[in-house]
Order: sequence, then C-alpha cells, then structure tokens
Amino acid sequence: RSGGIQGSISNGEIINMRIAFKPTSTISRKQNTVTRDKKETELIARGRHDPCVVPRAVPMVEASVALVLMDQLLAQYAQCQLFPINPDFQEPLQL
Repeated sequence: RSGGIQGSISNGEIINMRIAFKPTSTISRKQNTVTRDKKETELIARGRHDPCVVPRAVPMVEASVALVLMDQLLAQYAQCQLFPINPDFQEPLQL
C-alpha cells in the first residue's frame, strides 16, 4: 500500500509511482478568448504544438527517476565510503 517507500526509505517492495502532467498550454486549433478589455477574439498559436505529450512522457519520467535514484545511490556511497563510522562507537555499551 505504501508504494515501496516508507519514511523516505525503500522497504524492499517494488516502488510504485503515480505521475500527473498538466494539460498542454497551447494547441494548434483556434481558441475563443477574451482580451483584458473584455472583447471577444480568437487565439491562434504559432509554431509547433503537440496535442498530446503521452508518447514522450514515459521515457521522460523513466529518465528522471533513474537520475534521482542514481544520485541517491552515489550520495549513499560517498557518505559510507568517504566518511566511515568510527568503529569505537559501534561496540555495544558495557554496563
């Protein structure tokens, strides 16, 4: 139910994510709009506009997640290898 992460730590399960995208801001069709002077007009966007970002979304999200996971892996490696824990502090406390 947690999607594989609890308290920012992986619990060993498969990591599930839900991704949301905002709708495309411009499309190639004419759109009715209103100016600041409250006059009706048509908005015509110029240039290349994609009506759907879904075909590009999956590889884009996969690449972003791969970068974030690799960044965290390298940070963990650097923390553990470059700054090892003092072994004197790892012994159990003798009372």
